[in-house]
Amino acid sequence: MKNKFFNRAAQEKWEEENLSFYACKSKESKGREKREIFCPLRTEFQRDRDRIIHSKSFRRLEHKTQVFIAPFGDHYRTRLTHTLEVGQIARTVSRALRLNEDLTEAIALGHDLGHTPFGHTGEEALNEVYQGGFSHNQQSLRVVEKLEGKGGLNLTWEVRDGIFNHSQEGEAILDTETAYVPHTLEAEVVKLADPLAYVNHDIDDALRAGLIKKNNLPRQPIKVLGETHRERISTLVEDIVSSSYGKSHLEMSEDILKSFNDLRSFMYGKVYQCDILLKEVEKAHLLIGSLYKFYLKNPQFLPDNFKKNAGENGISQVAVDYIAGMTDRYAIKEYEKYFLPQGWG
Repeated sequence: MKNKFFNRAAQEKWEEENLSFYACKSKESKGREKREIFCPLRTEFQRDRDRIIHSKSFRRLEHKTQVFIAPFGDHYRTRLTHTLEVGQIARTVSRALRLNEDLTEAIALGHDLGHTPFGHTGEEALNEVYQGGFSHNQQSLRVVEKLEGKGGLNLTWEVRDGIFNHSQEGEAILDTETAYVPHTLEAEVVKLADPLAYVNHDIDDALRAGLIKKNNLPRQPIKVLGETHRERISTLVEDIVSSSYGKSHLEMSEDILKSFNDLRSFMYGKVYQCDILLKEVEKAHLLIGSLYKFYLKNPQFLPDNFKKNAGENGISQVAVDYIAGMTDRYAIKEYEKYFLPQGWG
C-alpha cells in the first residue's frame, strides 16, 4: 500500500534519478537546527515551503508596499504579489534547468518576509535610526529563525541560506563582487528572479500610474528584450536557461545582460527617484523613524509578546522587530494614535 503513492521516499528517489547534477536534492539537505521526524509524504523543502505559506509574516505581505506607497488602484503590485511573481519566474527557470523546484519555491516565498512597511523606504529609515543596522534580507532570516511562531519555523539550512543571500545590494545582476553569495544554484535562481520580476512589474505599474509613458522607456533595451511585460520576461528567462544549462552557476548572454542592467538603471533613475514618489517617501521615512524613537522612549506601548524578548535582545532590537513586521496601514494607524490629536467627548 505504501508504494502506491508518490510519498517522500519515492520523491527523493525521483530527484536522484531526474534532477541535474548541480541540483540540491532534498535527501542531501544539511538539515534543520532542531531535528524533527521526517514527514511521510513531503520532502524537507516542501515542508519549508508550506511553513512559509502558512505563516503570519507571509500573509502580512499583502498589505506591504512594493514601490507605490498607499496606491488607490487595485492593480498595483504589493510585496505579496511581487513575491508570487518572483516564485513563478524562479520555478520556471529551475524546472527548465532540472533544479530542485521545491527548494527554489521555498526560498522565493520566504525571501521578503522581513521587509518593512513602505518598501525600501522603511528599510532605509530603520537602517538610519537603529545602531545595529537594518537590511530586509537579514530581517527575513531573523523572522524565520526567531520571530515567526514559537521560536521560528526551523527551516532547512538551504532555505535559510537562500533567504539571507538573495539581496542585490544595488549592484548589477550577476555581479560576482557581492557581499551575498548563495550556496545553491536554486538560491542563485531566486536572487536573479527577484530583479527580473520587480523591474518588469514596476514598469507596468509606473505606466499605469502615469509616471512614465511607453515612449520614455530606453529604446535599445526594449528592442532587445521586448515591447511588452510578457515578451521581456520570456526573453530573459529563455536566455538564462539557454546560457546556464549544464553549468554550475547562472549565466546570461552579453547583450541580454547589458540590456537588462540598462533597463534597471533607467528605473532607478527615472521612476524610483521621481519627485512624485519622493514626496511620499519622505513622509513614510518620517513615520518609521518617529515610531522607532517613540517605542525606545515608551517601551510600555510595545505588545507583551515583544516586550518579553527585551531582556535577551534589548528594547532597540525589539522595536525594530515590531516595526519591521507592520503592514503599511497598521504603521499609519500607530503613528496617528501616538502623534496626531485624537477626538474625544
